[in-house]
Amino acid sequence: MTSTAITGIGELTTNDEELGALTDAALVIDGDRIAWVGPASRAPAADEQVDVAGRAVLPGWVDSHTHLVFAGDRTAEFAARMDGKPYQAGGIAVTVRATRAASDAELAANLRKHLAEAAAQGTTYVETKTGYGLTVADELRAARIAAEADEVTFLGAHLVPPGEDADRYVDLVCGEMLDAVAPHVGWCDVFCETGAFDADQSRRVLVAAKERGLGLRVHGNQLAPGPGVQLAVELGAASVDHCTYLTESDVDALAGSDTVATLLPACDMSTRQPLPNARALLDAGATVALASNCNPGSSYTSSMAFCVTTAVLQMRMSIDEAVRAATWGGARALRRESGDGAVGILRVGARADVHVLDAPSAAWLAYRPGVPLTHAVWRRGTRVR
Repeated sequence: MTSTAITGIGELTTNDEELGALTDAALVIDGDRIAWVGPASRAPAADEQVDVAGRAVLPGWVDSHTHLVFAGDRTAEFAARMDGKPYQAGGIAVTVRATRAASDAELAANLRKHLAEAAAQGTTYVETKTGYGLTVADELRAARIAAEADEVTFLGAHLVPPGEDADRYVDLVCGEMLDAVAPHVGWCDVFCETGAFDADQSRRVLVAAKERGLGLRVHGNQLAPGPGVQLAVELGAASVDHCTYLTESDVDALAGSDTVATLLPACDMSTRQPLPNARALLDAGATVALASNCNPGSSYTSSMAFCVTTAVLQMRMSIDEAVRAATWGGARALRRESGDGAVGILRVGARADVHVLDAPSAAWLAYRPGVPLTHAVWRRGTRVR
């Protein structure tokens, strides 16, 4: 295996409690792991050396919420929203029709295109979901195609297909569909929201998934206050995503649990919803993640930098809080923040996912909003940009 020393790091964000943030630093990649982190003057020899000339270095972005197995687009729906039409969950059905009509090759090519687009912007670990098939056969093929991402989530309970009875469809999701898809995924999600699935239906799906050994995730509290957060905390879900409308009891529940509040600010801006109250969550002690929610209907962006910038400029998060939420927070939402091969963190033994900014500090992500700042990216120890 070839080792690489990255030297001349002006500011190194490690997310490690012992290492903290370092200046005039270096790190060594050996194979697909971080082998050494510390002062540049003490860097051990390596096969290759890359001097980043005072630039800032972060862990690669961890995007813990995307929907990348899809076909078609919803430009017309987006334009209508910008003209004042409200967002409704039922628009998902448009993507379902296009996805069902697409070939496996078309879906796989589209997925690869978006994964490459994300990697070029510093995203090195990606979760993606099924949910645009909504039949046993289509959800199964989506799960198989999605395997090119780092984490795959089953979202058969994304929407009740048009013309279907909701309870009968939930029976299908909890039975034949879960049985078919479970061997190919690590997680199960449910859209617990007005226009999608109510609390009882959502509970059935999550309990059935838990019985099959899957980790749990929840889409919740996106369009209005609702039961999603409380259900996620009750069942021990790894994350509840959106969290746009939270009550004080929701914030307290998240703060007292291991469930991560994953905020999706690009989606809220695209749907003209209010931005989540990140400050209340952080001040209460809840763990917060930021993710792109990249999908063709409500958040068609793969830019984690945009999410970080928005969090800082409009959600009252500090630079450090936003960067941590988009790296370590996303890893925590996927339960990948610790142990050998951890992501979202730069320490010995972590996966070698490294993001070099063309800037002297991470503050430039918000200081220079909208300016592409990714200089170099290593993913699993291989330079991809």
